[in-house]
Amino acid sequence: MTLEELRNRIDSIDNQLLSLLNARMEVVQLVGELKRSSQALIYRPEREKSIIDRLSGQSEGLLKNEAIEAIFQEIFAVARNIELPERVAYLGPEGSFTHQAAESRFGAMSEYDALPTIRSVFESVETGRAKFGVVPIENNREGLVFETVDNLNEKNIRIAAEIVTPIHFAFVTQREKLSDIQRIYSKDIGFRQCKRFLDDYFHAHPVEIIPVESTSKAAKLASEDPQSAAICSAIAGKIFGVPVLFDNIQDSDVNRTRFLILAKDFETQPSGNDKTTVIVQFPDSDKPGTLSRCLREFELYDINLTKLASHPSRQGDRFGFWFLMEFEGHVQDDKIQKIFKQLKSEIKWLGSYVRLVD
Repeated sequence: MTLEELRNRIDSIDNQLLSLLNARMEVVQLVGELKRSSQALIYRPEREKSIIDRLSGQSEGLLKNEAIEAIFQEIFAVARNIELPERVAYLGPEGSFTHQAAESRFGAMSEYDALPTIRSVFESVETGRAKFGVVPIENNREGLVFETVDNLNEKNIRIAAEIVTPIHFAFVTQREKLSDIQRIYSKDIGFRQCKRFLDDYFHAHPVEIIPVESTSKAAKLASEDPQSAAICSAIAGKIFGVPVLFDNIQDSDVNRTRFLILAKDFETQPSGNDKTTVIVQFPDSDKPGTLSRCLREFELYDINLTKLASHPSRQGDRFGFWFLMEFEGHVQDDKIQKIFKQLKSEIKWLGSYVRLVD
């Protein structure tokens, strides 16, 4: 078969795909009308996850699970914007890893607001300026993002879903030779997580290490400084027009960051594979055995506790604290309802959502 014949086959398949996608969007439009009439939620992450799992399980071709998820997440995002246009706030600047995570779920058609702080993302969602917000909650190398944890406690916001994204750092520069590089820009975490690369490639050629507020800012500075380089995301290098000299320079191949999708007055339906996040503040936390009694309740009801992190209350002159807790199950599950009633403590429910990582 000739190349021209193969291209003609691809064109024919593309025509069929376009026809099927238009047919799907027509059904989506009808779904949107029904949802609006009943004031139902447009974004249903548990439904999207079940579709991806179903399609991945029946795929017998060349498409792997990751490819299927990437393709259908974009289809879902286009569909949601047909049902109801979305505005998404995220921790900026443009080209940050949070930006990358947001686009992985909300696609290229959504309207995005890059905001300067995590608090400003929470406030944008809380006031209704944005329908959804995306913020980092933890990195498997660096731990919890405490500004996010603080705002989860202070703001009236729900967790709609989580996103788990591999973190890949790129080395971008306008120079072709490493010996011509005099300065390297990055956020402090970028330097920490790419230390072996810097030691290996610049041990005999000392350069000035310049920390800046974000990896996106690093890419921007590298675009303006011909004798420099930046450690940043590949998307930041692309946005600012700085070529990638080396990709995947991070020390760990399993470097992952977990992001939260925030919404107001949001509740998912049980999927059978859910996680619940709460904040617990014990009124009698200074009494012996308070925490252990709480943990025994989880054992009693056979609930797997996946995260327990204490946090200072920052109230008054006492060394008070509260706990961020995550456990398997949905708030509508009978055993979760029972433990909520049994615990003699103040519980703030933040959300139940499809579990992607423990």
